[in-house]
Amino acid sequence: MALTDEAMDKIKAMIVAGELAPGSRLPKEELLASQLGLSRNSLREAVRALTAMRILVARQGDGTYVSSLEPQLLLESLSFASDVSQGHTALQLLQIRRLLEPAATALAATLLTPDDLRDLGDTLERSKSSATVADFVAHDIAFHARIVEVVGNPVLSMLLRVLSTSTQRVRVVRAGQARRAVAHAHRDHQQILGALRSRDALLAASAATVHITAVEQWLAASLIEAPEAPLAG
Repeated sequence: MALTDEAMDKIKAMIVAGELAPGSRLPKEELLASQLGLSRNSLREAVRALTAMRILVARQGDGTYVSSLEPQLLLESLSFASDVSQGHTALQLLQIRRLLEPAATALAATLLTPDDLRDLGDTLERSKSSATVADFVAHDIAFHARIVEVVGNPVLSMLLRVLSTSTQRVRVVRAGQARRAVAHAHRDHQQILGALRSRDALLAASAATVHITAVEQWLAASLIEAPEAPLAG
């Protein structure tokens, strides 16, 4: 593993130094291994790891290339870490979300168009008829994502998606006892939307903070998984 880490560091150093630009093709394996003073096996392992991290892209029959290195692309590889995070680590992710999302919601209050606001309202209406936790979470994600996307910062949008993935949100809703958690979330969402419709940035940020703080509290209270059951009936 140490040799693989060394190989990864050397390839990343070439990228940072500009020797390998975004979109450029890596030299042939034997040439690059010789250039870096690595065994071909160590180089292969490093390339596989960097490909998984979206730093490199393998094109079948054409070689391996440096990716675009756009921040939002590189952040995608962190989604798995969010999916598997539980307990104190999951709470830490939510704390970061609480620091970022209210500010984004405040910005969105001045940028949302009438069509955006109408779509957000429609999303909340659809969420009321959700039959399962997974259905509700899908609408929940769509609601928050639409607000953040209006800000026009794809890095921020991806970071917030990473901080609270679908898997993580399902776990939180179940931890808060599904029916009660969903009822509280509906109320919070309506308050956020009301603030956005009023173009009140401060109120929108406050409503988002209250909502995410409640999510933290649900998760802190219990992280016990339960079988998915219908929300209605």
